[in-house]
Amino acid sequence: MKISKDIAEAAQLLKEGKVVAMPTETVYGLAANALDPSAISEVFAVKERPATNPLIVHIHSLDQLAPLVVERSPNAQKLAEQFWPGPLTLLLKKSDRVSDQVTANSPYVAVRMPKHPVALELLKAVSFPLVAPSANRYTTVSPTTAEHVLQNLGERIPLILDGGPCEKGLESTVVGFDSEDRPLVYRLGAITLESLQSVIQESALFEAPPSGPTHSPGSAKKHYAPSTPLKVVEDLKAFLTHYSGSEKIGVLSFGHENLTTRQTTVVELSQTRDLEEASRNLYRGLYALDEAKVDLIVVEWFENKGLGRTLNDKLKRASF
Repeated sequence: MKISKDIAEAAQLLKEGKVVAMPTETVYGLAANALDPSAISEVFAVKERPATNPLIVHIHSLDQLAPLVVERSPNAQKLAEQFWPGPLTLLLKKSDRVSDQVTANSPYVAVRMPKHPVALELLKAVSFPLVAPSANRYTTVSPTTAEHVLQNLGERIPLILDGGPCEKGLESTVVGFDSEDRPLVYRLGAITLESLQSVIQESALFEAPPSGPTHSPGSAKKHYAPSTPLKVVEDLKAFLTHYSGSEKIGVLSFGHENLTTRQTTVVELSQTRDLEEASRNLYRGLYALDEAKVDLIVVEWFENKGLGRTLNDKLKRASF
């Protein structure tokens, strides 16, 4: 396995039915031919991902979308025009060209057009769309650098296409549509509910039933989890002040001062309390604290709006 910047080499491996890691603006994805059953099976095997969890299909143009879906509603078209290429995934009624293997037997396929120039070049270099779930083992922390992929997957894949650190650092936002074409957010991500509402006011959060099929990835209760136990608290300073245990504590700080003590290792998400910067640094911080061999990672809840809502969702699943 090697880290490379050679798009042609990555494209050749994909054409041979292999899987490779590729950069996107959200997180690194584990790419494979979305129309090749054996390549798709390899993605599930490398990630140790259950077959009940659907995959996102990546395209580089609207021309590629047409054969994959039965229809595009007016609001789906509107959101695609506003946010593609970018960190938006649309759940659309699938055509027969998309296998049930990709959608976990859902009638809807999750599709997005990434914004990362390397991802787009790779998609153009092959003649097929790519599935590309995050390039990590199932439930573990999503990778935002090529080195994270190497740490997480090791020798499981032949090549990591290096495109530098991910610009967003959080997964794409997954949006489906109800019978009245109202956008529903199935997975919180880099595009906020408020951003969607600025385009289509009726956009809302999807309320998942307690049981039933999963149309969207990222809905498992345990997800994005470091190997170190993670605790999310209401007041970080109060927790550290009153903590009497002997464990070595790893802290994800969001603009806090004077947190370092003899037994704490602090990773700063954003000294200026910038949510976009914190989003970029969340998974990087979790990887760093896992590497630091702390006994417990502690972080404070964010204000539950905008990107703070997305960060809280990731922390809730990571600490489950």
